[in-house]
Amino acid sequence: MGDNKRKRGPKPKTPVAEDTNITTMDIQYTNPTTANDAVSVPANETATDPSSSQPSRRGRGRPRKTEKLNIAASPERRSLRHADQNGDGGHALAVVSEPQLMVPSWENVARVVPAMEAVVKVFCVHTEPNLSLPWQRKRQYSSSSSGFVIGGRRVLTNAHSVEHHTQVKLKKRGSETKYLATVLAIGTECDIAMLTVSDDEFWEGVSPVEFGELPALQDAVTVVGYPIGGDTISVTSGVVSRMEILSYVHGSTELLGLQIDAAINSGNSGGPAFNDKGKCVGIAFQSLKHEDVENIGYVIPTPVIMHFIQDYEKNGEYTGFPVIGVEWQKMENPDLRTSIGMRTDQKGVRIRRIEPTAPESHVLKPSDIILSFDGVNIANDGTVPFRHGERIGFSYLVSQKYTGDNALVKVLRNSEILEYSIKLSTHKRLIPAHINGKPPSYYIIAGFVFAAVSVPYLRSEYGKDYEFDAPVKLLDKHLHSMAQSIDEQLVVVSQVLVADINIGYEDIVNTQVLAFNGKPVNNLKNLASMVENCDDEYLKFDLEYDQMVVLQTKTAKAATLDILLTHCIPSAMSDDLKS
Repeated sequence: MGDNKRKRGPKPKTPVAEDTNITTMDIQYTNPTTANDAVSVPANETATDPSSSQPSRRGRGRPRKTEKLNIAASPERRSLRHADQNGDGGHALAVVSEPQLMVPSWENVARVVPAMEAVVKVFCVHTEPNLSLPWQRKRQYSSSSSGFVIGGRRVLTNAHSVEHHTQVKLKKRGSETKYLATVLAIGTECDIAMLTVSDDEFWEGVSPVEFGELPALQDAVTVVGYPIGGDTISVTSGVVSRMEILSYVHGSTELLGLQIDAAINSGNSGGPAFNDKGKCVGIAFQSLKHEDVENIGYVIPTPVIMHFIQDYEKNGEYTGFPVIGVEWQKMENPDLRTSIGMRTDQKGVRIRRIEPTAPESHVLKPSDIILSFDGVNIANDGTVPFRHGERIGFSYLVSQKYTGDNALVKVLRNSEILEYSIKLSTHKRLIPAHINGKPPSYYIIAGFVFAAVSVPYLRSEYGKDYEFDAPVKLLDKHLHSMAQSIDEQLVVVSQVLVADINIGYEDIVNTQVLAFNGKPVNNLKNLASMVENCDDEYLKFDLEYDQMVVLQTKTAKAATLDILLTHCIPSAMSDDLKS
């Protein structure tokens, strides 16, 4: 019998998972029969006597193996043990009910982000003007982006999504119909556009999104939209990684922005960013593309969005974000502070230059120290308190105002503290960042094409790297010159359409026109008016780099018509110059 004895050894250990944390989704998809087995007793078996220390066995042999479940933390199990110790096992089994584990329906699972039905796909056909040949337009092209429904039967998207639009259509999630949309307002600086749809069918079954508060750092955000690569809705998630004054690429301005680590791809533009409560906290609008970074996207936050909406509701149109028209210098150097008469307890920034067109140019002066704006003290580095543990540039305070609002500015001048109430207005640039959807202006005489310089014009002439390839003098004026009057423009000879009348002038390209017949040129309309009404024998143009163009008046005006016919140009000037 010794040979027939079975050797006993240690029982094999059941492998245990390393990660014992269970998420909510894991619980929802757990097999419900397993959970029920934890507290149920089979109907064909007799309940064990709780007073007995030995379990009951049926017949001979080994005890039946049962699956061990970790239910020590279950309150139902604890109550069962308590009842067993009191000797009332039968009643304990009667009291404990089998928990019904609810399996989520697909309807509830699909609606992870509330108001997702309010996200729409935006289809736009663009026809951009040709600023190098301003009498014609470029070939039309199509684009797709995202948008979302807000209150008042309106839709928000990005301004660059509908720039130079000829047709805009919207499509709801799960629908095959595209609805024609009307553009109500375009906020170029903040890169937001507002649309509406006249068809009542579009608004059926759609609830507008709700706006949430400005998120904090590390708050979860979910970007919803229609990026390129598919026709269905896409959801990417991340956290808020930075909050500061950002450079808005499309608007060429600096406003409050959120940096997130969620992927924002082409087509995501205009889509909402939701917080973990399902409320909209921003609009996706741009991303950082660089070989050294990954997954850096930017979101327009709710303060900027609400400013745009309230501006439109207040004025019936978009009027823009006001600025304080000064260039300022940090006052962190102690010697600089002492020399200007600042006490150790005084902080602020020094005014370098003031825009002549700004309303504050009448009260503020260069070398004034701005101590506070609307009662908020400004630090020596130009920042103000933002939230707990955070600071932000004081231009944020200015951007919270509306065009035409007044603000109280406290300055230090010659060791004396002065207060001024200034009226805020929009920024007047000598070289504007946008043409605001208007056709470009031009004037032609004897083959000389005159145009007003803008950033889109420089981009058309020199490409996206115009800041490196454009003439130095134009770039200097773009970066540093200020308009001396509201209607001042920088007028250049864009090109010369070669003809017999302009022999020797063919190489003149993008050169500024300083004066005509000894009179300064203020803008393009002013130049066209002087040339058209000129009775002198010669037309004399003084150009940059000490160049001069001289044409006989009668011959030049007679040759203009033939040159227009040769190049199929409908008119010698744009419509805005004729009025």
